[in-house]
Amino acid sequence: MIQINYQDKRPIYEQVVERFRQLIVKGVLSEDDKIPSVRNLAIDLSINPNTIQKAYQELERLGFIYTVKGRGNFVCGRDRWMEDETTEVLQQLKTCVHELISLGMQGDGIVDTVRTEVKKCANGKDDAAAAGDYNRKGSDAT
Repeated sequence: MIQINYQDKRPIYEQVVERFRQLIVKGVLSEDDKIPSVRNLAIDLSINPNTIQKAYQELERLGFIYTVKGRGNFVCGRDRWMEDETTEVLQQLKTCVHELISLGMQGDGIVDTVRTEVKKCANGKDDAAAAGDYNRKGSDAT
């Protein structure tokens, strides 16, 4: 489920947050799915439980998971985070478009590139990497 890349310059908790976010957004984890306990995930990844706790707190703050006292952590429904996530990604796209134009790329070239990427995603070419190996550790993962 979660893989840690020890070569990555980002803190481990950020890698955990990003991977869970990807799994939730891609639908690998569905609404109300229980995620591993802090203790179990820390043992599986051989990292400090405080690191996992920090990641879970961030995921809850972002609206991706919720906690039920005494039962664990669960995936939130899409409505709670989808609008914010979409807005953020669209803003990133706008920033990229502005940067490409400032580098001299023509609008048609940008549009063609976006269309190509949309077709790739629609055909599922990028989905296999998103699902990943559900419970593997390794230095080649993100």
